[in-house]
This record gives sequence, structure tokens and C-alpha cells, in this order.
Amino acid sequence: MSDPRYTKLADLLINYSTCLQSGEHILIEAFDMPRGMVIALVKATTDVGGHPHVAIRDAQIMRALHDDAQDSQFEIWSEYDLERMKRMDAYLGLRGSHNVSEMSGLDADRQQAWGRIYGTPVHMKQRLNHTRWCVLRWPTPGMAQLAGMNTEAFEDFYFDVCTLDYSLMAEAAEKLVDVMNATDQVHIQGPGDTDLTFSIKDIPSIPCCGKLNIPDGEVFTAPVKDSINGVIHYNTPSIYRGHSFENIRLEFKDGKIIGCSADQGGEYLDDIFNSDEGARYVGEFAIGFNPYIKEAMKDILFDEKIAGSLHFTPGNAYDDACNGNKSEVHWDLVLIQRPEYGGGTIMFDGEVIRQDGMFVKEELLGLNPENLIGHTCTVSI
Repeated sequence: MSDPRYTKLADLLINYSTCLQSGEHILIEAFDMPRGMVIALVKATTDVGGHPHVAIRDAQIMRALHDDAQDSQFEIWSEYDLERMKRMDAYLGLRGSHNVSEMSGLDADRQQAWGRIYGTPVHMKQRLNHTRWCVLRWPTPGMAQLAGMNTEAFEDFYFDVCTLDYSLMAEAAEKLVDVMNATDQVHIQGPGDTDLTFSIKDIPSIPCCGKLNIPDGEVFTAPVKDSINGVIHYNTPSIYRGHSFENIRLEFKDGKIIGCSADQGGEYLDDIFNSDEGARYVGEFAIGFNPYIKEAMKDILFDEKIAGSLHFTPGNAYDDACNGNKSEVHWDLVLIQRPEYGGGTIMFDGEVIRQDGMFVKEELLGLNPENLIGHTCTVSI
């Protein structure tokens, strides 16, 4: 028996997130996913006259394929997946990994080679810039454990988050886009010794309200590459390249990371930031506001949308908000500014626009949680 929640989510992903049209081709890449959800997506695609293409991935098999792999293997893999991606109008990436640390312990050189040979051409250059794409996690017992919830409660939370009225959020987010597009100087203060300044002048701000990620809820831009000075002390855990990190602190001078430390995982930071020249510069600044997501769960597609958060991302900049920085690294690191996490402010050109995680500027009040909760998305086919 099919789960009606699968059908509802599939309709949202096909009809709203990717806006698939008759005759278009979509790649559905499914990592450790239940068959029922993949079938629901195939059916939703054919219902609109689209052409579904499915790639089934298994995290343990992917790990085995990376062990002792040579560059020549990655090159062939990249060539045929890139050719397929070039033929797609849309892409859905569904990730239901049972073990978020499955790739831990892999040789750092092999991980960097994978990013350079496969990730950059297939995803960073082709998929991000030439398809309508959306990526989402899938609720698993492992995710529920990271969130500190039982599996049933986490599934209920997940489907609430994923079926939020993203059209309402998108309308409210446009006002934040207008404010950010008119801003030059940004000043962030917060927990620890966070005190950071940078410019976002003349770099476009992009709303993310159910089109690129599910769950969603952010507006992103990029800092002027050499404008960043000061310190940011992230207060949410992160998993990157299979390793866990806690309380990462970065120090910047003229845009470049000149100092880095962490309470956990600090021994891996230099390997990451030395991946290439762009890894020590920042490619994204974003403000998160999904009202249902309050706590970190070591899953970046959720954590970067936390209500009252921001993320400041070492590495590659997106083409639609580009500051010229290119890298195989794109590491979203999150700072929560709600009072229970130490508070903090975001100032644009000297004006406080968010205080302790709540928007205080009049035209941005629609993005506060009380104005977004209680509306669920309905999609007509």
C-alpha cells in the first residue's frame, strides 16, 4: 500500500520544486531510499508528461567504490554521469543514508580527488547551473537519533517541515532579498568572540523557498571575496567528509581564513582548507528562517535552515550569487543566534535587522516563525 505522504511530497517536488513540464527529462538520484517514494516520484513525473530517469545508490557500495579507487576510475565515472546530466532538464537528489559517517576513514587524497574529478564537473558546474534541481534528506532512524527524537515523531516532524507553505514563505522572503540587494556592509556579532564584518555590495541575493532544497528557508548571497575581517565562532555541530566537528572558530583577514580551530575535529581543518586556493575563502552568506527547524541534527540540509540562524560557507560560490571564488569545497557552517544559543545581531549598513534570531525590521517581520507556521502546501495537478 502506498503512503499518501509519499504522494503529497512527490507532487510538491515535481510540480513546485522542479516545475517539471511535459516532455522534460528528470534524473531521480536515490540514496538508500524506500522504493515507494521513488515509485511515487516516477508516477508524479509521468502524470505531467515528463520522462523519469532513476539512479539507485547505496551508501555502503559507494564507500566500497571509493576505497583504493584510482583517478582513472573517477574520470570514467565522471564522464558518463556528466553526459547524462547534460541531457536532463531537472534533477532530484534524495538522500536517506543510514549512517552519516559511512565515508569516514577514507583517504583524504581520495576524497579530494573525488571532489575534483567528479563532484566539480557533474554537480558544481553542470547540475547546479544548468538544471532545475532540488535535494532532500529522507527520514531514517539514524536521523531521528541525531535529532534526539523517536522515529515516528521524527517522521511527523519531517513531513510537517517538507509540506510547509513554501509559496507564502517565498512571498515574505522577497522583502529580505530587496533589503539585502540594497546593502553594502554586514556586521555580525554573536556567541563566543564572533565579531565579523564584510560587504555584499552588488552581489545578488537569492531566495530559497522550496525550489532547491526540501526542507528550505533561506536567502543567500556571497561576501565580496576580500572584504571579510574578524572572527566567527560557529555553535552547531557539522559532519564533513565523514568527520564530526564541534565549535569551529575561523579568523579572517582580507577575506582569507588565517586561523582555524575546533573543539572536535580540529586536526582535519587544515586538510580541508588546503584542498585548493579557494577553500580558504568564502563563497556564501545566508540567513535561515524555517520555523519548524529549531535544533541542529548534524544534517546540513536541515541545519542551514534553522530559524534564527545564518551560515557562512568556506569554498565555492554559486554562479547566481558569485564573488569569483571557486573551489571543490563548499562547507556550510551554521551559527544560531537565538537567545538559548547565546543571541546575537545581524546589522546591514549599521541598522539591526535581526536581533537574537528574530527579525526586527518592519518589512521583514513576515519571516518570523509565528507568521510562517500553520500553513501547509497544497499542489494542484
